[in-house]
Amino acid sequence: MGSHISSMPPIGNGLAGGSAFFFAVQPDQRARAAIVQAGERFRELLRLPKSPVETDRLHLMLSPPGRPQKLWQSLESTLMAAASDVRAPCFELALDSVMRLSARDGQHPLVLCTDDVSSASALKLRKAIAEAQQRAGLIVPAVSLYLPHVVLLHGRSIDAIHQSIPPIRWTVREFVLMRCFFGQSRYEVVRRWALDAPC
Repeated sequence: MGSHISSMPPIGNGLAGGSAFFFAVQPDQRARAAIVQAGERFRELLRLPKSPVETDRLHLMLSPPGRPQKLWQSLESTLMAAASDVRAPCFELALDSVMRLSARDGQHPLVLCTDDVSSASALKLRKAIAEAQQRAGLIVPAVSLYLPHVVLLHGRSIDAIHQSIPPIRWTVREFVLMRCFFGQSRYEVVRRWALDAPC
């Protein structure tokens, strides 16, 4: 059995006209190319239907939007204000294993997971974002329940798998607020925030 964890922000939390927000980090150009290569390798290995990995969608989700308590402005404005209050150092991130997750909709995503050091750094940033959201009037539950990962492939026929890969590394220098559009397989970056140096 694959591990069970949602790879998408929860529907109904942060909805805005058929869309939802979430905070994430994005791989740099070199890491994106390596992730695409890994996706093609595992697509062939698992004999999945061929379809290109969309590089502009590649991301590692940090935090969903918090649940509103009292908002004095729109959710999007509140999230951006909270993000501007985040102080966290940049860090090195490494994806060093691949595994299949279980999903309620039957689409079992194949994901690349971070090593222990990267997971701890990503969790620190996740907590910093959650705390900033709380100061802005939003509550993010289950902050410590977190498996940092980048989704490679989706499919109902993906067999259970968990194996190591040569690490794919990049320096995380910023985080972003992203919006996903339901039913369109489309994402957009709303805004970016630089992390503190040194790296």
